[in-house]
Amino acid sequence: MNHSFKRAAILLISLVVLGAMVVPFLTERRNGAPAFHTAAVARGDLQVAVSATGTVEPEELVDVGAQVAGKIVSFGKDDSGKSVDYGSYVRSGIVLAQIDAALFTADVAQAEAQVAQARAGLEHAQADLVQLQAKLDQALRDWNRARKLGPSEALSQSAYDSALSAHEVAQANVAVGRAAINQSRSAVAQATAVLGKARQNLDYCTIKSPVDGVIVDRRVNIGQTVVASLNAPSLFLIAKDLKRLQLWVAVNEADIGDIRPDQQVLFTVDAFPGETFEGVVGKVRLNATLTQNVVTYIVEVNTDNSNGRLLPYLTANARFIVKEHRDVLMVPTSALGWDPGPALVAPGGRSDSAPGAEQAAVKEAGSGEEQPRAGTLWVQEGRLVRALPVEIGLNDGSWTEVRGEALKEGMLIVVGERLPSGDKEVAATLNPFTPKLPFTKKSSAQVRSGGSGH
Repeated sequence: MNHSFKRAAILLISLVVLGAMVVPFLTERRNGAPAFHTAAVARGDLQVAVSATGTVEPEELVDVGAQVAGKIVSFGKDDSGKSVDYGSYVRSGIVLAQIDAALFTADVAQAEAQVAQARAGLEHAQADLVQLQAKLDQALRDWNRARKLGPSEALSQSAYDSALSAHEVAQANVAVGRAAINQSRSAVAQATAVLGKARQNLDYCTIKSPVDGVIVDRRVNIGQTVVASLNAPSLFLIAKDLKRLQLWVAVNEADIGDIRPDQQVLFTVDAFPGETFEGVVGKVRLNATLTQNVVTYIVEVNTDNSNGRLLPYLTANARFIVKEHRDVLMVPTSALGWDPGPALVAPGGRSDSAPGAEQAAVKEAGSGEEQPRAGTLWVQEGRLVRALPVEIGLNDGSWTEVRGEALKEGMLIVVGERLPSGDKEVAATLNPFTPKLPFTKKSSAQVRSGGSGH
């Protein structure tokens, strides 16, 4: 019973609403009054914009990796004394994590022993050189005495030859001793280099922050083993300054010609509905992306985030302001495309505009062309209409800027003719339950005042 009563109530309300809409229309037609849809000339700000979607990104990111392999044994402390984690503020040089250093400490100890051994070898070679130099001096004295006596009855030929040979051998031994010293010095240098490498690897076990910033991502946990081979494993992602963010916006190739550096950009994010943020175009990246035969370019938009409201990686709906006219008169674009039949035009009420001029002008304006073009609006004169020549300016798809001496804010202009009540189109228009198709556009007009259809 209740269900039937509800259905009857809904049907009754629908009939009342439909009657309220149809009766005035039928009365108007019965009285022979003109049946036109009208709208008021509005004043406001008109914008032509390119719409696209992008992502909020930190202006500069630093990927902190590991150059040695090992197990993460601990994390460092941030500025507040807490363990380094997501969102931690860190300073340059602060410890982020510690890798198990047992093996690298052993390598350092081994390298230090090798350095000590090489230095001992150098000292031994130097001592040998002193000994060999002494032998050379003795051999030289013997050779000088033998040379003075020469082969004679006092010195046999064999003794003479032995002195000469001993001197030459002593000279060669000194040269060998000097070479041994150079070799020992090289061994010391090599061992020292190995020690430096071992110490550096030991230092790499302590992961430090290279910059001041905020931890955006922590990619390891305590106990996890990192392996550094061809590529350094990423441990932390640090944003240098979250007060300066960027939007990486993918712009279609058909619209990229309207993008220029320092261009104003307005964007919204779902996290803050109803709030509009501002930015400026930084640059257009040249490495285009082809996806399903659609070419897009990444446009970098710089924005200020001093209040810290925007977070990295939010999805942003951006509007690149291509053209903007403030405080102008505008009318619905459909008003410029309507052309009444001869029976609806008052005598002498049609201008000398070339047929189709309005449509051509609207097309030019819709492409962002600022040069005024001739157009025609229609104003009601009794039961008929009269042409009103105007100049057409900027057009955003829904509203079009118009200029003319006779134009005034609030003036009613005709946007179309009402069809007979039996027409299906009119019936669909009058039916409150008929679904309305959404209108999609690339730009918007901010209207401060205006009229609705009558």
